[in-house]
Amino acid sequence: MAVQQQIQTKIDLITKPLSPVIKKSINRENVLKDLIIEGINKKGGFVNTHAHLDRAYTVNLENFHLAKATLKEKWFLVDSIKRNSSVYQIYDRMSYALERMVEQNVQAVGTFIDVDEVVGDKCIKAAQLLKEQVSSDIQVKFINQALKGVINPESRKWFDLGAEFVDIIGGLPAKDEGHEEEHLDILMQTAKKYNKPVHVHVDQLNTASEKETELLAKKTIEHGLEGRVSAIHSISVAAQNREYRQELYKLIKKAKLNIICCPTAWIDGRRTEELAPTHNSVTPVDEMIPAGIPVAIGTDNIADILKPFTDGDMWTEVRFLLESCRFYNIEELINISTVNGLKVLEIPYIQ
Repeated sequence: MAVQQQIQTKIDLITKPLSPVIKKSINRENVLKDLIIEGINKKGGFVNTHAHLDRAYTVNLENFHLAKATLKEKWFLVDSIKRNSSVYQIYDRMSYALERMVEQNVQAVGTFIDVDEVVGDKCIKAAQLLKEQVSSDIQVKFINQALKGVINPESRKWFDLGAEFVDIIGGLPAKDEGHEEEHLDILMQTAKKYNKPVHVHVDQLNTASEKETELLAKKTIEHGLEGRVSAIHSISVAAQNREYRQELYKLIKKAKLNIICCPTAWIDGRRTEELAPTHNSVTPVDEMIPAGIPVAIGTDNIADILKPFTDGDMWTEVRFLLESCRFYNIEELINISTVNGLKVLEIPYIQ
């Protein structure tokens, strides 16, 4: 209620005629932004729940043309970057990215790191260095990226190694296409073994043929991990019909699934001739929040071949979310940017 009263005060200020002196001292265009930022800072600062900081700032003029490839093609194209990076180069990238986050008053970051047969354990070593050097101004949670899947024996070996080190178990069921259920079973079993939460990339292609969020929710319940699993992206939910979406929201609530939205990561969803309800390529936050589903926010990739122009600016992500979903609930935008993110990363919120 206090926030709503503040909003009304700001609106009254905007609509009243201003004296020449006041006009010089007030940036009328930024009143609501300032209100959101003020609310975020009061709750400790932004929380970036999803990033890939080990690959941040790797786009250059030589590899920029690769940005035109499809998502699944890029899963392989990043191999050369991973193979040719040293431990200290990876450390430098992550360290620099965290410095930029601290400058924005980001209190916590959840970042995936690649651990597979291509990069080996270099990202783990870099992450360990970062743990020893990271500022007290920011908390970092590491998540293992299953970019090579988890079923192939060699891939499974590296997945298991990463799972021991990280704070959160990461997954990408689409990488084990045709074996998505087995992929999720392995994630869940590993999470229970180490008593760790799970973050899973799902429904990334903005098509009604994808129903990975539904599968993830069902597997969460099957494995008794309610409240400890987060779905990253869930873009394709918006491509489903209204009846399906409403039933899915009930299932998500039953599974106590968290949703992580990365608005700029998918605003470039490609045009297709597939028939679907009119929608955009952003997680349908405007429906999920009223349905009682916790939503957090992240930057996803930063200045790499997957997102060459993304700069990791948290306000940009909030702005894209509220504009693309036409979601103007100030209090919820503040929560999405702060306490919901802490919940997703299992960091206690201390008022």
